[in-house]
This record gives sequence, structure tokens and C-alpha cells, in this order.
Amino acid sequence: MKQQQRNSQVLKYVSLVTLTLQNALVGLSMRYARTRSGDMFLSSTAVVMAEIVKLMTCLILVFMEHGTWNQFLHSLKMTILKQPFDTLKVCVPSMVYIVQNNLLYVSASNLDAATHQVTYQLKILTTAFFAVVILRQTLRNIQWGALVLLLGGVILVQLAQTGPHAVPSGIEQNQLFGFSAALSACFLSGFAGVYFEKILKGSDISLWMRNVQLSFLSLPFGLLTCFLNDGDIIRKQGFFFGYDLFICYLVVLQAGGGLVVAMVVKHADNILKGFATSLAIVISCIASIYLFNFKLTFQFAFGALLVICSIFMYSHQPKIHHQDKHTLLEKI
Repeated sequence: MKQQQRNSQVLKYVSLVTLTLQNALVGLSMRYARTRSGDMFLSSTAVVMAEIVKLMTCLILVFMEHGTWNQFLHSLKMTILKQPFDTLKVCVPSMVYIVQNNLLYVSASNLDAATHQVTYQLKILTTAFFAVVILRQTLRNIQWGALVLLLGGVILVQLAQTGPHAVPSGIEQNQLFGFSAALSACFLSGFAGVYFEKILKGSDISLWMRNVQLSFLSLPFGLLTCFLNDGDIIRKQGFFFGYDLFICYLVVLQAGGGLVVAMVVKHADNILKGFATSLAIVISCIASIYLFNFKLTFQFAFGALLVICSIFMYSHQPKIHHQDKHTLLEKI
């Protein structure tokens, strides 16, 4: 019994570290990749490559679930080919995620990492909105208050920005454009996340198989985006123009980050997840000061503090009796 409790505590701390690093590193790495000097890689191709890595990873996980090639191939055939209507339902979030991931690169190109990290927390607000509209969920009063606090904090952070500044890559910074991209990505993230949750709850198909469908259907949309936005450069310079080891790392980080979080998140309660997100904001702010000459102002710090407080408020769960908790876990 003590050994199980000890293992549970270890998994919680591993979850905390993993969630924190994943949240912080993605924003910092994207910002660095888009502002460093040298040949600029095509973000549209990086999004596609991340989906390919995610697809391959999920296929391996599905194979491990079944154990043999025959069962693995039979499962793919029965789930994807024999249920075309069910597979097509995943087209909606797959297309939305492609657009969202491209918008995140636009945001990272125009907003410093700390501002991008704080602003992207608006996905809590948009997810709550779509959960109420699509899933008919109800929010507690403290959650409504948290959303108001979140909005106020993000507004303060945006108003704290001093305007464009030069970056090594030579990309002209546009704060309004970056904020609009981040806000659009938040809306798409909220909608796609709630829609995907509804699909997951409405069937007995495993999470990894759903992710196989999601990544597989994302590829046509991703490739279309590549050739619509960067077709001329791809024809002249190639699909992997501007790639190096750091971009390969970024692709793997984006692809694997969400999957790793999905694996460990069941070991982390809401308070721990809120703590991880808050730590990521703090890390992004500190790292931005040293890596990107970010000027931390009182207004920005106060706005970020409001966002952090709103995360904890929104994730706070009222105490429930042991019997009620057991029933709730059975439903989950």
C-alpha cells in the first residue's frame, strides 16, 4: 500500500515537471525559431511534419495495444475503412487543428514568448464557452469569476507591450497581428477540443486510435496549406528549406508534447495542472528576459499574476464526499 502511494506521488511529480516543461518549451522554442538569424523555415511544413510524427507515434501506441500485426491491421481496417462516416466526423477538428497550429506560429513570430504564453491562456475562456454551448455544461460562480479575471489579466498584458522591436531574423513585429492570431488560435483550440471530446465520449474507440484518425486526416489539409501559402518557395527551395537540428527538435516537441501530456495528465489533478501552467508562465517570463531582452514591467507582471490566479480559480474543485467522488470516477 505504501509502495503504491509512493509510486503515485512520483507520478504526480513527473506529471508536474512534464507539463511545466512542455508548456514552457513550446512557446520559447517557437519564438526562438521564428526570430533567430539565418534561413527562415516554412512554418506550414513544420506543422505537417509534426502531424506525421504524431501519426507514426500513435500508430506505434495502437500496435502496442493490440500486440500482433494481424490484430493491429484488423483494428485499423475496422475503425477507419469500415466506418467512413465515423472517420469523416474527425475531419472537422483535424482541419481546425491545422489552421490553429499555423496561427500559433504567426503569434510566436509577432509576440514575445512571455506575452504569447499568457495570451494563449485565453483558450480556457473559449473552451469554457464551447463546453457550455456544445456539451451543455454548467459553470460554477467561481469559474465565471475566473474567466473575467483571465480576460482582465490578458488585456493588461497586451496593453503593457511597448511596440515593435528588431529581431535577428529581420521579421517585422506586429503586436496587433500577433494578438489576433493568438486569439483566433484560442477560439479554434476551444472549439476543436470540445468537439473532439464529444467524439471521444460518443464512441468506444481508444484515444490513440482517434489520434491516428485525427493526424491522418490532418495531412491533406496541412499539405494544401503548404502549397497555398508557400507553394513558390517550396518549388524553388524545397519542402525542408531552413530546417536544421533545432527545427527537427521543435517538430518532435510539438508532436510529442501533446501525446506525453495525454499520457501523464491522468496522474495530475486539476490543482497540479494549474500549478504546471502557472510555472510555465513564470519560466517563460524569466527566460524571455535573458534570451530575448524582454522588458518586464509592473503592468505585465500584474496581468500575468491575474491570469495565474484565474487558472487556479477555474481549476478549483469543491470538496465532495467519498461516495460522490467514487461515483464521479466511475463516470469518468
